[in-house]
Amino acid sequence: MEILLWLVPPAVVTVVAMLWVSWLGREGRGEVDREVAVRRLGEALDRPARTQRYAAPAPERDRSTGVAVRPSRATPPATPVRPVVEPPERRVS
Repeated sequence: MEILLWLVPPAVVTVVAMLWVSWLGREGRGEVDREVAVRRLGEALDRPARTQRYAAPAPERDRSTGVAVRPSRATPPATPVRPVVEPPERRVS
């Protein structure tokens, strides 16, 4: 039976959370009269919209559609550049 003692803390937390949520969701808490709510909504809609300005300009969006598209013009293949290798010096002894 002692092995089940580890279940007690989660059960207590669950019960406390259930009581807290039921207390917050009780009826009649903070209700606003319908007329007042409609008036507040009308006032908010009549106010001019505020424009948001940011310090950094918005980056341009990539037009990627997720589909691979080949380029319309063929580009000539780059010619590999070979390094110039000088022959090693020979020592005559």
